[in-house]
Parts: sequence; C-alpha cells; structure tokens
Amino acid sequence: MTDKYSERVLVVPTTVFHQAGAFQGFHADADRYLAHLLQPQHLSYRPRSEVEADPGFKQLVPYVVLRWQDQVFHYRRGKQATETRLQALRSIGVGGHIRADDHSLFENPYRQAMHREVSEEIYLECAYEDHCLGLINDDSTLVGRVHLGIVHVFSLSEPRVRRREQGLVQSGFAPLTVLLEERSEFETWSQIVLDVLAGRGGDRP
Repeated sequence: MTDKYSERVLVVPTTVFHQAGAFQGFHADADRYLAHLLQPQHLSYRPRSEVEADPGFKQLVPYVVLRWQDQVFHYRRGKQATETRLQALRSIGVGGHIRADDHSLFENPYRQAMHREVSEEIYLECAYEDHCLGLINDDSTLVGRVHLGIVHVFSLSEPRVRRREQGLVQSGFAPLTVLLEERSEFETWSQIVLDVLAGRGGDRP
C-alpha cells in the first residue's frame, strides 16, 4: 500500500481562496467558488507530506454524504483510519484527496477522484442522484486549516451501503434527528453538514 504522505495531492493557494471570498463554516454557492478555484493556473499537485501542515495551501477534498429518505450514513474513524488526527471521531462524509494520478487517468480529475475515493471506502450498491450542496471551510482546527471541502449529497434509491475500508467502523444509517442529538461526537465538517441538512446552517461570511 502506498504511504499516504508520499502522494501528490491537488491544492490551491490559500490566497486564491481569500480572493474568491474567504468564509468560515459553510457556503452554498459552490459554482461561483469552483469556477475561480479550479482555474488551471491556480492548481498544482504537491506532496501531501509538505501541505498537511502548510496553511499556505488548501487541499481540495470531495466530501460525500449518503442519504436515504430521512436517514444518513455515518461511521466512526477507527485506529486504521488514514487521517490520524480524526481517529475516534464520527463522520457522515466519505471521500478524500484528488491525487496526481487522477489527472493522468481521467478527463475530469475532480469528479473521477470523488468517485474513486467513494469506491475505495464503501460499497455503494444502489442508484443515486448527486447534488453539490456547497463548500466547507473550517480554520478553527489544524486539519480544517489546510483543507477545503466540496460537499456532495448522494440521494440513494435504497439504503444499500457497506463499508470497504477497515478504518470505517460502527457504520450504518440513522435518522438525521438522532445524529443531531449526537452532534458533539462528530468531526467538525460533519457537524457543519448536519446543521445544514437540518436547516440550521447557512452561508457564514
């Protein structure tokens, strides 16, 4: 297995994000931000070992939420989870970094990387509709400071999802209302998305 820190991942300078209009929390206007952030002159692939602690860059991360009716897929990050800083925390998002080899393999590296990351973490065995919900930026944590999340909601036709990655434990579906009651157990990105799904969150300049 390739060491995650030897990967080269897609990043954009944090100054470019600030030029587009920096915000803390959630912003629904993904189209406007991505039109600016994904311009080729702004993008580069850099060693993950360098950018994990460098707030001068934002690593672009597709973050996929799986929803069936009023229920949301969730899990806990176990000891084998790749992001050690999030171990033991719960999450409702699957996905990960866009790697340099995605660019060489696909015409649309962003979308293909999203589907590759989802397929590496779970078995998704039903039809679904994909909706881009918005963007997450959370500069209040060390992890969030170097990442920018693009949130997608997959609305599933059936609750047919199984974990593939061993680092995802205690997985399954639960009503949104139940997850909101347990909100404090989740990583900050998941807390933000839970609020948005419940109508509690919004654009936060």
